[in-house]
Amino acid sequence: MAEDRRIVFAGTPEFAQIVLAHLLARQDHVVGVLTQPDRPAGRGRKLQASPVKTLAMQAGLPVLQPESSRSPETLDWLAQLAPDLLIVVAFGQILPQAMLDLPRLGAINVHASLLPAWRGAAPIVRALAAGDQKTGICIMQMEAGLDSGPVLWTRSTPILDTDTGASLHDRLAELGAEALCEALDRLWLGELRPQPQDHERAIYAKKLRKEEARIDWSQDAATSERLIRAYHPYPVAHTSFREQPLRVWAARLGGASGVPGTLITNTPEGPEVACGQGSLVLTRVQPAGKAQLSGADFVRGYRPQAGEVFA
Repeated sequence: MAEDRRIVFAGTPEFAQIVLAHLLARQDHVVGVLTQPDRPAGRGRKLQASPVKTLAMQAGLPVLQPESSRSPETLDWLAQLAPDLLIVVAFGQILPQAMLDLPRLGAINVHASLLPAWRGAAPIVRALAAGDQKTGICIMQMEAGLDSGPVLWTRSTPILDTDTGASLHDRLAELGAEALCEALDRLWLGELRPQPQDHERAIYAKKLRKEEARIDWSQDAATSERLIRAYHPYPVAHTSFREQPLRVWAARLGGASGVPGTLITNTPEGPEVACGQGSLVLTRVQPAGKAQLSGADFVRGYRPQAGEVFA
C-alpha cells in the first residue's frame, strides 16, 4: 500500500507548505520533516517558524531544523526514520550525496520550471520576467548537480499577460502538488521512466536581488510592465520621485510618448510616465514609509506635474 511507504519531506516556504498539505490530505505516510531554522522576521525581528514547520507541528510530525544538512546529526536523524523516499520542495540548502542516497528510492524534487530551463533559486520570477509563454512543474530525480537530474513527470501551464510573480507562484504550487501526487502513484508501481535532461539547453535562474528591480525608463514600456508584474511581491519594482524611493506595484501600458522617465500627464488611474518606447500608467504605488495607494490617490496627494522626473 502507498500509505505504508515512508516519506521524509524537506521544504521551507509557502510553496512547499502547499505541497505538503496535499500529501497529508491524501494520507501519504510522512514520517518526518526537514525545514530551515527559525529566522528573524517583521519589524520586531522576532524569530518566526517557516510555513512548513508550522504545518508539520500542527500535524504532529517530527521536525528537524539543521543549520547545515551536511552535519552528521542530520544524516543520523534521517537514517533513524528509515524513509523509502525523500521529497524536496524549496528546502533552501544543498543536500549532500549521502542524504540523497540514503532512502531506498532516493530523493525527488518538485521544481517550478520546465527543465532544463530555469534551474536554480528563482525559476518562477525568471520565467515571467523573460517573457516565456509557458512554464510548469518538473518532478525530478535528485543528483549532485543543481537541478540537473532526470525528469520523472511534467505538468505545464501558460503564463498569462495578467500574471504576477504572486499569481504564478500560487498556481504553480497547486500544480506542483497535483504533479507530485500523480508521480507518486506511478513511482510506487515502478511505472515512471526517467528522462535525462539536455544539459546544453540549461538556463539558470539566479537568486533575485533588490537592485535589479529598479525600473529602467529607457526600456520599452511592455518590458517594464512585465518586470513590474514579475517582481510582485518580491523584490518589488521601484523608482524614485522627488529624490525619494517609490515602489511600483502595478502599472498598465499607456499610449503616449516622451523623454524616458518624465511625467507626461496625470490620468484618472495614475501618473503616465514615458519609457524608451511607449509609456506606463502607474496604477499602484508605495512612497517610502507609507502604505500602498492607488495611482489616482498618489496624484491627488502628491500633485505631480508634467515634466517631473521619475529616476
